[in-house]
Amino acid sequence: MKTVQSIQSFEKIKLLADSRRMDILRLLMAAPATLTQLARTLKQSPAWVRHHILALESADLIEVSETRRTGKVTEKFYRAKADALLLQEIVLPKSRKPSVIFSGSHDIALEGAAEHLLKHVNLLSLPVGSLDGLVYLRQGLCQISGSHLLDESGEYNTPFVKHLFPDRDVEIVTLAYRTQGLILAKGNPRRIKKMEDIAQPNVRFVNRNPGSGTRLWLDAELHRLKIPAEKITGYEKTVKTHSEAASLIETGRADASLGLQAAAHQHGLDFIPLFEERYDLVLPREQEQNLNPILDYIQTADFRNLLSSLTGYNTAHSGEQVAL
Repeated sequence: MKTVQSIQSFEKIKLLADSRRMDILRLLMAAPATLTQLARTLKQSPAWVRHHILALESADLIEVSETRRTGKVTEKFYRAKADALLLQEIVLPKSRKPSVIFSGSHDIALEGAAEHLLKHVNLLSLPVGSLDGLVYLRQGLCQISGSHLLDESGEYNTPFVKHLFPDRDVEIVTLAYRTQGLILAKGNPRRIKKMEDIAQPNVRFVNRNPGSGTRLWLDAELHRLKIPAEKITGYEKTVKTHSEAASLIETGRADASLGLQAAAHQHGLDFIPLFEERYDLVLPREQEQNLNPILDYIQTADFRNLLSSLTGYNTAHSGEQVAL
């Protein structure tokens, strides 16, 4: 099987921003070629090709795969060092305070914490859901992730972290316990009383993105209740945050969603509680120094006061480290 190489060096990405070098590299991914062959294909002079070949070679993106001598002529065959490239570069603000990318499950309390931490750290949000957030953390696309993944064993997060980080020293810290349930239009005009009612044909549902902890819980519950996803109007309509879902219901574009009690309260909506979950922060220990302002803040009375002001948050275990 051929391989894909990940490039995270800004210098290499900048070099490949030149479309001419990218064209040469793509040809060498397909098959080895000489300067003469490349020049003929690209309808350029060998000297022109050589200039770009030297740049690609110095960046360690190509190599000489074979040298052939015919009479007095020696030809080098070049090839790409990878069969495909994945370009990844995070561009962060340049300032005195560190910038930290948070990716994972959306959380309203963490949004509030980010405002309090502005003097110490620039916390940037990339909400992709719990599962993808852990994957992003593994790939180095963020420095801290938030997760509320319920394993079939009944344990939150730790089985998933153990599976994705068997060779990495990571830390899990509980942010809070949160109440989730059905977010409903004010006054509950559809008379929804239980989970099964979202399958009624007159109920417009708004779902969370695949890979989010909320979506995974919903799918497991639908399976338990033997409710086919096709029965739910709007199952395919997805948003990335609890606030987005609540906003759609508040403006009359949906009737129900599964989400945080805090989001329902902020938007003046009805709510039926269904379960309490543990929401954890996951971080590699090598990032601890940059993340200390966040870790210190969630231990404070100020943070607990913030949580207490949000409906549906339980502060009893906030700041506790979870054993792996």
